[in-house]
Amino acid sequence: MWWEVTRLSTGQADLDLVLGGGFERGSMVVLSGPPGAGKTILAQQICFAAANADHKAVYYTTWSEPHSKLVEHLREFTFFAPERLGPQVEYVHLGNLLRDSAGNDLSPMIDEVIRKAFDDRPAVVAIDSTKMLRDFVSEHDMRMSLYDLGSKVAHSGAVLLLLGEYTSEEEQTGAEFTLADAIMQLSYRPREPVDRRGLRVVKMRGTGHLQGTHTVHITRDGLRVYPRIESMLPEEVAPQQERISTGISGLDALLGGGVPRGDATLVFGPSGVGKTIGSLHFVADGLARDERCLYISFQDTAEELIGIADRLGWDFTAAREAGKLTISHVPVGNLDLDGLSSVARHQLAEAGTTRIVIDSLAEMAFTAREAERFPAYLRSLLGLIRTAGASLWVTSETRTIGPMEEPLAGLMFLFHNVIQIRYIELCSEIGRAVNILKMRNSGHDSALHTYHVTDTGAAVGDKIENVTGLLGWSALRHCPPTSPRDDGN
Repeated sequence: MWWEVTRLSTGQADLDLVLGGGFERGSMVVLSGPPGAGKTILAQQICFAAANADHKAVYYTTWSEPHSKLVEHLREFTFFAPERLGPQVEYVHLGNLLRDSAGNDLSPMIDEVIRKAFDDRPAVVAIDSTKMLRDFVSEHDMRMSLYDLGSKVAHSGAVLLLLGEYTSEEEQTGAEFTLADAIMQLSYRPREPVDRRGLRVVKMRGTGHLQGTHTVHITRDGLRVYPRIESMLPEEVAPQQERISTGISGLDALLGGGVPRGDATLVFGPSGVGKTIGSLHFVADGLARDERCLYISFQDTAEELIGIADRLGWDFTAAREAGKLTISHVPVGNLDLDGLSSVARHQLAEAGTTRIVIDSLAEMAFTAREAERFPAYLRSLLGLIRTAGASLWVTSETRTIGPMEEPLAGLMFLFHNVIQIRYIELCSEIGRAVNILKMRNSGHDSALHTYHVTDTGAAVGDKIENVTGLLGWSALRHCPPTSPRDDGN
């Protein structure tokens, strides 16, 4: 056999990850999905990725789009290289062979595909669309033809990629799906404000693969897959003994010397109380120690965060240019859970990131609109970050008045450390206060302390005495009684 590597990469690392390492050479793969799901884009993307000077890719069309339209639509994608058309990526129309088959025999077409597979030794043979072949023959003849095609092309070493828009019933009973070594289903789901596409591996013969529906985006680079993080079980890691500073003056002392490295810390409180400022302190401290940091924001843009940092005396621009800081602003309308976790995963693996901020959890949970999935997703995300040895700092907004709302109240158990910042009544003024609600396996100060936000940043102050309402939204400080006025009487 001419091939030495038993797997063929799709050209996209995350899709290979979902597939358990790519396609087995010589396998038959069915790619199904409704119109607009991205089948044709993905198939051609795989062809351009797999083809080289020694082994081309052959893309057969039946009665789908003319070749001129297929090529024209590819020009917007970065993977398209017109100079590779013909020598490396060849388009062949099967219409004439089908027309000449007298409407009841696929043999001429099958024989031609097999002949070319052995003559040219292509890496990939794609047929778009296989479903249309059903218009020419019976189900029995379809099964025999596909068996003949698949078994013989397999000996050439080529991956046989069959595309089609199949119904659910056809996916259960069709010959293509019975004979296939691998089945990938693309889906398209209209949902405001952004439509959703997904990819599910239904079958992968002889190979483990990642379960579930994985998010798909169509970008200028082609169809991009974001693996479902719950499918990637993190390894159990032992707690680290090292503690890292939060960067906030006075807070480390309340935490017993900082937070353990690798911990997930939740900081929650109402809007404007100083959560983002605290997050910037956490990042600035990491940068000062030559650590790599990732800041994921759903409201503030990178420019806004850099501006705040600049006013506090931190040069985040230089840190970004040096590759030490990545700021990822995700508008809430574009928020996708799998896309978010992929950003974190690649930063951990490729950049060696050791500190991550997510600002904020409440927005993330609300805009994702996947309430049933969210607890398992968050657990997996925290596990991924902890396994990589990085420390996570997460903010979440709560009501100014009243109890904490769901879904946050049901997720606090996932975090190692929980810090609450709140507004308090100090006589005739409204101030801020901070207290440590929880530290797993670590002692901490449980008292309420003042929390100051000034032009120089955030800082923790003195312990607040004589307060009531500690478990409610507000802690009330009793004003000292005034001494009776001595009027000489």
